[in-house]
Amino acid sequence: MSIPRNWRLQPQRYQLVGEICEKCGERIFPPRDVCPGCEAPAKTPLPFSGRGEVYSYSTVYHPPRGFEEFAPYTVALVQLEEGPMVAAQLTDVDANQVSIGMPVEMVTRKVQGGGEEGAIIYGYKFRPARFEQHSRPTG
Repeated sequence: MSIPRNWRLQPQRYQLVGEICEKCGERIFPPRDVCPGCEAPAKTPLPFSGRGEVYSYSTVYHPPRGFEEFAPYTVALVQLEEGPMVAAQLTDVDANQVSIGMPVEMVTRKVQGGGEEGAIIYGYKFRPARFEQHSRPTG
């Protein structure tokens, strides 16, 4: 990943900042110019809590180039409390301890090391929750 692109993506990668559609109320992550629900402009920032639960997961044993240092690692679809689903690596947990419905929370961790440009890239991963799970908002 280029250094300029890394800087542009920091708000959504370090804080899970998405958007909310002012027309229909859909919570959107990652941010987009247009709401996928009603196609209205989506420009209002919305910071997400970073809390959610594992919806599905898989363990990667043969990673793509640049991710070898983490292998094997588990990637999960995480359903955030606020509604959107995000894909992310799980951390601080063995693959055999992961389960569907497991409460998780976002943490900032190293996502990619040095590479050709020498920049270490940090971003969000999820770990088993150290909080009491809240109920999801409805509507």
